[in-house]
Amino acid sequence: MDILVAIVVMALGALLLGAALGYAAVRFRVEGDPVTDKINAILPQTQCGQCGFPGCKPYAEAIASGKAEINLCPPGGNEGACKLAELLGRDYAPLEEEAIKPERAVAVIVEDRCIGCTLCIQACPVDAIVGAARQMHTVVEALCTGCELCLKPCPVECIDMRAIPETPETWRWPEVRRPADERRQAEGMAAC
Repeated sequence: MDILVAIVVMALGALLLGAALGYAAVRFRVEGDPVTDKINAILPQTQCGQCGFPGCKPYAEAIASGKAEINLCPPGGNEGACKLAELLGRDYAPLEEEAIKPERAVAVIVEDRCIGCTLCIQACPVDAIVGAARQMHTVVEALCTGCELCLKPCPVECIDMRAIPETPETWRWPEVRRPADERRQAEGMAAC
């Protein structure tokens, strides 16, 4: 009999707490900005900070509020700027000249100089560096975005940037400015 009473009390308690949580979820719902979410979905999620913001979500919020331009993301490239222009109905603008990197590169750790301080691991926004304290670290090239955020915190300067050789898998069409693109841009039309 005592066990049955305990089960009933526990079931009623669970039911009341579940109802309270359900009410709180509806009553105190915080809705995000759907435009910010769409912009954030277009951004590459490298969290590299090359745009001048601490990550992709803050950059998306700044774009949505009109405080930032759509052409500040080097990892997203001109293709990302074009998608943002389409989404927001703004004029397409190519990446800022200083944001364009001539070639893609990845970080490489020089094993002889690495002291295993883990500062580079903490700085990497995409977890492309693996290793343990007081052990040599290495970079997973497939994950590295080339953001160079790991260079500055390294106390022994054991990280170098190595250009990725151009192969059929890494080659992309070069950015070519055609007269038609220039005409469209002069007329205020998207060039993407």
